[in-house]
Amino acid sequence: MPPKSTKTKPGIQTQFKDALRLTAANWAALADREEGKWQIRNAKKLPPERQSSLTRLLSESTVDTWLCGALSGGNSRSVSLPMQSGLGTPRLFAFPVSNTSRMVLVGAERQSPKAQRVWRTLASTLRAGNGTKPKAAREAISPDLQAGLPYDLPRSLEHILAVFTHEVPCSSAWIAIRRGDILDIEAVWNTDDPTKKSLPVDSNKLFQQVHKTLSEVVVLCGTPGWESVPEVGKKRGVKVWICLPLLIGHRMIGVLVMWRQKEVTQREWRRLHELTANFAPSVEMAVTFFEMGMHLRRLGMFNDFALTVSSAQNLEGIARRVFDLLARIFGTELITLYLLSTDARMLREFYNRDRRLLPRLNDLSGHPMAKFLSQPRLLRLDGDVSTELPSADIHQARSGMIVPLRYRGQSVGVLTIESVRSQAFSQYDEHLIGVIASHLAGLVEYGRLREEAEGRARSLGLIHEVVQQVIGLNDKYEIAQITADLLSQYFDYEVTAVLLGDKQHRLTIHGFGGKFGSDIRKVVGRRDLSSYSGITGHVFLTGESQLVNDTRQNRLYEQLEGWNASSEVCVALKDNDHIFGIIDIESSRLNAFTRNDLIAIESLAGILAAVVSKTDQYQRLQEANRQLRQTQIELKARMEAQRAAEHRLVQTAKLAALGEMAAGIAHELNNPLTTVTGFSELILEEMPEDVSYRTEMEMVQREAHRAGEVVRRLLDFSRQGERTRSRADANELVEDVIALTQHLIHTSGIQLVAELGGDLPWVSVDRNQIKQVLLNLIHNALQAMPNGGRLYLSTAERSRDGRRWITMSVRDTGVGIDPKDQPRIFEPFFTTRRGGTGTGLGLSVTYGIITDHGGFIDVESEIGKGSLFTVWLPL
Repeated sequence: MPPKSTKTKPGIQTQFKDALRLTAANWAALADREEGKWQIRNAKKLPPERQSSLTRLLSESTVDTWLCGALSGGNSRSVSLPMQSGLGTPRLFAFPVSNTSRMVLVGAERQSPKAQRVWRTLASTLRAGNGTKPKAAREAISPDLQAGLPYDLPRSLEHILAVFTHEVPCSSAWIAIRRGDILDIEAVWNTDDPTKKSLPVDSNKLFQQVHKTLSEVVVLCGTPGWESVPEVGKKRGVKVWICLPLLIGHRMIGVLVMWRQKEVTQREWRRLHELTANFAPSVEMAVTFFEMGMHLRRLGMFNDFALTVSSAQNLEGIARRVFDLLARIFGTELITLYLLSTDARMLREFYNRDRRLLPRLNDLSGHPMAKFLSQPRLLRLDGDVSTELPSADIHQARSGMIVPLRYRGQSVGVLTIESVRSQAFSQYDEHLIGVIASHLAGLVEYGRLREEAEGRARSLGLIHEVVQQVIGLNDKYEIAQITADLLSQYFDYEVTAVLLGDKQHRLTIHGFGGKFGSDIRKVVGRRDLSSYSGITGHVFLTGESQLVNDTRQNRLYEQLEGWNASSEVCVALKDNDHIFGIIDIESSRLNAFTRNDLIAIESLAGILAAVVSKTDQYQRLQEANRQLRQTQIELKARMEAQRAAEHRLVQTAKLAALGEMAAGIAHELNNPLTTVTGFSELILEEMPEDVSYRTEMEMVQREAHRAGEVVRRLLDFSRQGERTRSRADANELVEDVIALTQHLIHTSGIQLVAELGGDLPWVSVDRNQIKQVLLNLIHNALQAMPNGGRLYLSTAERSRDGRRWITMSVRDTGVGIDPKDQPRIFEPFFTTRRGGTGTGLGLSVTYGIITDHGGFIDVESEIGKGSLFTVWLPL
């Protein structure tokens, strides 16, 4: 039967008729949404059977969601219709009637922009009624979950505020959300200043009264309390200020503030109380969804941290990526990173200037951030933060966080984040930045060690090259020039100089290199260097090395004609107590050199002194050359091992972050899933077998059980740290697992080959967890051999990196793993199984268990030949 429609009004019919003629559309209808369903109120050229088809179409959840989105957004939409829709037209066009729950629906093959303007004009004329009863403004504007509006907090509150101002006229109004002791203004109407503000509850007696009494407060102009009224949104000539609490039970979640020219009538009070009671749950829902969205976005950004920041190659790269990440999370670019040098003498600073990352090197002594290096906890600042952060005056910052970076109990630096907004950082921000800081400290330490290792590698390379080229030379001029050229080649210094003394102890033998080396040669060639002035003269007399990163602050520095150095390193060349020369490097940049530069030059000076003073000891230097090569090889091997450790650190950080997220998701899903499972079982027990929808209810129960299994796997993934360690025999563990899987292996047509090592030492492990690791690897191997094959299980004692290990290997002759998939196989939820048969958690759990035991897993695989997984457990 076609749905009943109200009596057709000639006015609307005439409008529909004219619009259909002008736009060449097939039919038109006016639909109204009541009690969650769409009802057809008026129609033109739409027979009863097609009205029934349209009603069925509108009852579909996807179409209902689509229409609600158009209604909430106030924008027209169109969609293709299936051939079996029964509406006789390929497309459906929807034109919302603003501030109502009504929609003009048009069936047509296509509508030009001009034709669509006709329908939008018609929809605007229906706003006042025209024969249909308009819905209350509250229902038309209130947020709709299906429309996605609750996820947009400002827009939701603006819709709600529009209802209040429509129902109770006022000059201006705003809604603020309570967060702790602060009221954050999130939506404003008709105010001169659209800026969102934060108002403290405790410092305003009117807000205190609202919070204490949980009832409205009205203040008239000229009466006591008018001086305490906040000026936000105030218009000229207003005489009444109204503040109504938004309540959930006895809890105030926010306030509505209105400015009016006259007092509120009894009817308006009743309407305001009704609206606040109706809208308080919607406000709480919008805030909850907004906070959930922010939480998930920040978790996503933290995952970005694990993926992108951890892959940076040096400290500057780490700092740049950290700054980009924190700027997105906290909405501020006022970020500074202070890193302590390995010798704890200098503080390396990274800061933003015009969106450019700039480094700076300062002495730790007397630095204002030095006191925070020993601080064990994060410090959150509000109000006057310039007393702790000197840069706050420059940025006009009103809040900030000082975050110490500690690695294994040792301070490695400090991170500061500032904001021009007051109380910009919450307790949740503290927790988030604390987690980021703990991982950042580890990355910084690895970055420092890596830079130091690379610097030493360059130094060794330089020394090796110098020795190779000057060994056996007897010409000191040639030795000095070759050394200066190699210094500038390896380190890209602007000026490098090697000055050697003659028999009269005068610096007459020169070698110059670098971009400005030839210019300095001309200046020095005209000077008498026997007076030993400046930094070079001081080093030549005393033998004390000098590292100066700001020559303006050094009384010894003397400027050369045409050249002004801002940074300088100078090292003496000496044989025992005899000083016979210097190595000097200079730069026009401040803070250009580090302790690594000084160590490199001092190391070179030692070798060069031996070459210059003992050129006849060629054979001894050849031996030193061989040792240097061996050292370089060992250092390269160590760097490779360090890169592998960094990779494992990145994987562990990703698993830790996802483990925290998995625990939260599993906890939130477990209770509702238990409820769904329990009630579905009760319904099925009481439901007769011949009920038509019993099959759907059984499917609900099955899917709930399957979701519960996923939750259980998530909980297993997040609880990898719970363990009981004991000494165990690796062979015994493998044999136990073989006994458990023997039948499955046999029925799968797999031939098992066990190669267990003899007299293996015991290893301290959680027996159940290691069995779980072996079971996961064996099940994966069986999955890789659907047509049968061979499965090899072996144990052995091995040495690696100077340590003893127990290894357990699982090898199959299956399909193998694609090389492009191998780097991702230990990532959570990544699976190579087709058809959705795997959760992607098995290898992630395995990786987490072995990492927690202090071990690691090697993977070797080739397409079509099989895979080998080797578990390494330390003794």
